[in-house]
Amino acid sequence: MTAKSLLTALLPLVSDLSRELPEGERYRRLLEAMRALLPCDAAALLRIDGEWLVPLAVDGLSTDTLGRRFKISEHPRFEALLSSPGPTRFAADSDLPDPYDGLVDGLEEHLEVHDCIGCPLFIDERPWGLLTLDALDPERFEPIELDALQAFASLAAATVNAAERIERLANRVEDEHQRAEVYRQASGQQNREMIGQSKAHKRLVEEINLVGGSDLTVLITGETGVGKELVAQAIHAASPRADKPIISLNCAALPETLVESELFGHVRGAFTGAMNDRRGKFELANGGTLFLDEVGELSLTVQAKLLRVLQSGQLQRLGSDTEHQVDVRLIAATNRDLAEEVRSGRYRADFYHRLSVYPLLVPALRDRGRDVLLLSGFFLEQNRSRMGLNSLRLSNDAQAALLAYAWPGNVRELEHLIGRSALKALGNCKERPKILSLSAADLDLPNGSVEVVSEQPTAAPVALVSGDLREATEHYQRQLIGACLERHHNNWASAARELGLDRANLGRMAKRLGMK
Repeated sequence: MTAKSLLTALLPLVSDLSRELPEGERYRRLLEAMRALLPCDAAALLRIDGEWLVPLAVDGLSTDTLGRRFKISEHPRFEALLSSPGPTRFAADSDLPDPYDGLVDGLEEHLEVHDCIGCPLFIDERPWGLLTLDALDPERFEPIELDALQAFASLAAATVNAAERIERLANRVEDEHQRAEVYRQASGQQNREMIGQSKAHKRLVEEINLVGGSDLTVLITGETGVGKELVAQAIHAASPRADKPIISLNCAALPETLVESELFGHVRGAFTGAMNDRRGKFELANGGTLFLDEVGELSLTVQAKLLRVLQSGQLQRLGSDTEHQVDVRLIAATNRDLAEEVRSGRYRADFYHRLSVYPLLVPALRDRGRDVLLLSGFFLEQNRSRMGLNSLRLSNDAQAALLAYAWPGNVRELEHLIGRSALKALGNCKERPKILSLSAADLDLPNGSVEVVSEQPTAAPVALVSGDLREATEHYQRQLIGACLERHHNNWASAARELGLDRANLGRMAKRLGMK
């Protein structure tokens, strides 16, 4: 490694320090320069986030790596790198499992023996993250290259520092994070991250940041399983109320007789079983945010009472004449078309307009392109940790099957699919493997690239119908649900699981289709 080659690799990064670049592009250039300086098969930049390492950029690793969250205590190589003040090279025969085993892009066979070096990054003399390099050749790196990596890491830290400063100035990210962290620690909840890089996901994040700073009422719409509650939490975290609680209520999970008590509270003796005074969700959320999920399930009576609270900020507990003043930001969510519900008389127009001050549509997973692989990486790492595996990965045909599938159950369906497939694949292994690869056959997705023989009787082919799109869609849904119910002997819960739907949502869909 010559001084000239080192200078040639570092000069573009020095130039980038004075340019405004998107964070992702800046980090991509960083890894590109590092691989030019130290040729290798894979490189990664990871940031410390509490007890986790979060990949910010990868080069030569599978796409799903960006969605993974590596718990430091479960990966001894990461622990060793973070405990060292400088670069570390692991021997080819090291018995420490490599977090990237099986994740090198385009490599189908298992990767276990190779050359690996890494270096911690420090900002303001505090550990910030890691740079890692992996090579398939077990003798790829030479001892002298550790010095080159140390020189590169110093400039990389400056690059990261510049990127973070620009981001803080532009979006006040640091201040918002601190407020969210205060509430997270007070409530004992773990931060739930929104993962994605698609244009649809980025537009959603931009809208969240835009409306988060206001006090506007937000109506989140989208299909079942897209992550509407996660969006609500992100809006709250981006708001001035982030250091106050966000209180949630699933309106479909309670009988109508209890909804008012849950929302507004009650006094002792208000109804049979009311033994003590009790505050409702509005009072609990005072100063913060109230999230009403499945708001389309509220009765017209409850809608009218909610409208009064939204207009005046005053409420009465059940059985009480005393007024309570509350300051609450409302976020609501539904998978129903509330405008259509208003036209049909099942929903109050005035309440609907109060809810939809700022409508926010969460895109379906099938509209987010390769985000499905990032999300898969997140769920794969979760299951790898729970199952005690060294590595859990997707084969190439499994990745193709995930990208080709339409995801009627969206992110929730993907989460359940990864967990179920990993468990079944492990159960099929005669010996516990170091690296467990999930194939398309393990995923068992409809219309996948691998034909899977089912022991269940297949449904009759769906007949094509003429007419408009809505009529044809409803006809198809009736046939699909009917065939699924027949396979499960009219067990609605089992049918809902196969279709990737909530039991309650399936019931409502069947009722709308005239099947109940």
